Amino acid sequence: MDNSLAGYYFFCATFAFVLGAVVGSFLNVCIYRMPLDLSVNEPRRSFCPACKKQLKWYQNIPLLSWLFLRGRCANCGSQIAFRYFVVELVTALLFLAVWLQSPWPIALAYWVFVSLLIVGIFIDLEHFIIPDEVTIGGTIAGILASLLVPALMSVEGRWAALLTSALSALLGYAILWIVLEAGKKVFGKKKIRLDAPTAFTWTRKGDDADLVVGEEQGLWSDYFSRENDLLILLCDEAVVDIRNVGKTDLRFHYNRVTIEGEEISLDTLEQISGMVRELQIPREAMGRGDLKFLAAIGAFLGWRAVLFSVFAGSLLGSLVGLATLLVGRRVWSAKLPFGPYLAFGGLLWMFFGQSLLSWYMGLLNP
Repeated sequence: MDNSLAGYYFFCATFAFVLGAVVGSFLNVCIYRMPLDLSVNEPRRSFCPACKKQLKWYQNIPLLSWLFLRGRCANCGSQIAFRYFVVELVTALLFLAVWLQSPWPIALAYWVFVSLLIVGIFIDLEHFIIPDEVTIGGTIAGILASLLVPALMSVEGRWAALLTSALSALLGYAILWIVLEAGKKVFGKKKIRLDAPTAFTWTRKGDDADLVVGEEQGLWSDYFSRENDLLILLCDEAVVDIRNVGKTDLRFHYNRVTIEGEEISLDTLEQISGMVRELQIPREAMGRGDLKFLAAIGAFLGWRAVLFSVFAGSLLGSLVGLATLLVGRRVWSAKLPFGPYLAFGGLLWMFFGQSLLSWYMGLLNP
């Protein structure tokens, strides 16, 4: 390789890494603001989450500023989460890896895809949601990218690529929808028998509520995904606001509770408390955002990636779940987001899919 070609590769690699770090800085803004329904454009400059003071330009240099400031705000001294540095570094490394593997048109599309995955992963890990801007927006972006770069779908012709992308997105949504519906019928209810009668409180919290049972605390809306979901508390005693209803069963839907045949709107209540000996809670196999997230993966990577992402994500999720049981008892209200596992499967396919497919076919045809 002559010096001019080596210089070109070095320049492009540096550009990909630096661009990734800069994009990662913007992704941090999205990760922080989107779940809080804050605009990612206003204010344009980043600010400290603690004191809200806007950062100066030299305090917002990707990777370097976090290191120089030692992870603390220059104004108030509050600690800045290590996640900011991690997101910038991971984005930079993935942008570089994409460029090293893919020609420019595909690399550009994969850069968009990687950015969407990173936002989805970190928001899901912290808030157990994946915003529609990532899932629905990502599906649309993937279909348009396939129209512009048919090689994403490994087909010839723009319209064939667009159709393949759209059908792959539909397949991704449909597969998890079937899993979700089947899981709801088989595992849609979970009974928890407590070792002894345990204190509980349901307390209004704005448009939502907190449910506390012993040391377990959860947001009321997290227990309900459908209108007909039912949460039952078998109580040795219960107090509804100031009314003592004694030993009873409380049958909750999201917006109402039934006590001995009497239905009461939860909008009229401030607190319910008492002693519970058994619970029956509704549960979902996964969130609806996961369905749309897999659709976005299919739109960018095709139907094979959909199948592989479900397999690889389920395998990794099972291993992580098993590990949490081995290192300590998982509490009954614990939640594990599935989006990051799907993203892991998508990334694994993007970088190693063809090699893995060839290896697997070799096992079938030795």
